[in-house]
Amino acid sequence: MLKIYNTLTRQKEEFKPLHPGVVNMYVCGPTVYNYIHIGNARSAIAFDTVRRYLEFKGYQVNYVSNFTDVDDKMIKAAHEQGITVPQLADKFIQAFMADTTAVNIEPATRHPRATENIPDIIAFVQTLIEKGYAYESDGDVYYRARKFAHYGQLSGQSIDDLEVGASEHVSADEIGKKEDPMDFALWKAAKPGEISWDSPWGQGRPGWHIECSVMSTKYLGQTLDIHAGGQDLEFPHHENEIAQSEAATGQPFVRYWMHNGFVTIGKDNEKMSKSLHNFITVHDIIKTVDPQVLRFFMATTQYRRPIQYSEDNLTDAKNNLEHIQTAYDNLTYRQQDAATGDDALVTQQLADFTARFTTAMDDDINVQNGIAVVYELVKAANTYAQQAAVKQGALQAYKDKLAQLISIFGIKLVAHDNHIDDEQIKALIEERNQARKNKDFARSDQIRDELKQQGIILEDTPQGTRYKKEQ
Repeated sequence: MLKIYNTLTRQKEEFKPLHPGVVNMYVCGPTVYNYIHIGNARSAIAFDTVRRYLEFKGYQVNYVSNFTDVDDKMIKAAHEQGITVPQLADKFIQAFMADTTAVNIEPATRHPRATENIPDIIAFVQTLIEKGYAYESDGDVYYRARKFAHYGQLSGQSIDDLEVGASEHVSADEIGKKEDPMDFALWKAAKPGEISWDSPWGQGRPGWHIECSVMSTKYLGQTLDIHAGGQDLEFPHHENEIAQSEAATGQPFVRYWMHNGFVTIGKDNEKMSKSLHNFITVHDIIKTVDPQVLRFFMATTQYRRPIQYSEDNLTDAKNNLEHIQTAYDNLTYRQQDAATGDDALVTQQLADFTARFTTAMDDDINVQNGIAVVYELVKAANTYAQQAAVKQGALQAYKDKLAQLISIFGIKLVAHDNHIDDEQIKALIEERNQARKNKDFARSDQIRDELKQQGIILEDTPQGTRYKKEQ
């Protein structure tokens, strides 16, 4: 039984989607004015892993993740680069797709853009005005936060406490326009030269919060099963989404809220963010780090926990991933001399591993316990592969199970091409085998070193020497 920690109720709850067998899931996407940093990637990877596990459990997942392609940051960045806002958006949406593909994030069912949904946004804002939840002021439209009875419930704060903080961040111009410091913008009047659209309130553009309310309900219905994003979005973004959406539809907006922990960096574990100028982009990292290593590093920490980004932690992830791939290669290697048939004990063992893995992951997607089960599976697979007599069916079953479980973490195991055409290399391997028989270990070690310099790695097993090309 899958349980998910619901931020709204602050407890783990049994997961029951609104429609049996179908999960409607919305994940806040990036504002596309720069390359994504690994803090952004953490959210995308964490909830791609959640999606993969839901699919493993047999659900059909309708997964929507938006692009914010117009806001103050985009207008500023486009001006600085001497291009239009749409041109800036196109550039970094393409970069986002390339970077997320590199770390094996499945494309969303839909990737809507705010600017593609302007008529729907205007209609949504108009509904809120008609219901008395919003008002126009000098071309801007604001939401009356105090009118929504449950405002502050998601972030666990009272509206009076929130007002104290809000008052410190409201400009003199906004104070003159707002009825209350807590009110937030649904529509912003355009300044001269800014990108804008016609509306009943004049030229302008949508506020940040309204776009997610509109796109999530447009593509997934009035009540979502899961809405996910980073912890930093709990307030004000997600709080405002709830207020807008439930005021407009009269229905519960989200059944389960999921929020991922931050990525920290440095000895002080400082949160990584663009505002702190301490971020590292995925675009730059994957120039020197295997994207699958980055994916494995981030996917194997439970989504609510923080992740400390460091070279040492990346190295650990690389070594662990290589350990899993080597087990897969060991199984492939033994298939050359295996007998036909299956092994009933292996079949039962793999069923037990699957059950234990599912139990671990059903506890709020506990990937750390889940990957621990995979490591035990690796150990069992290696033990079986070292037996004198093995069965083809059992070897393939181990491979299939290993590939299936590790794929939930976004990792694809591949059979390495160990074919070597160079007869001289083959001859050196044979010479080394003979040297070992003759106890000429100096020559044996010399040949191993020579082959290593050529990118050939030797592994001595009970079934003889195997080799592989260095990856």
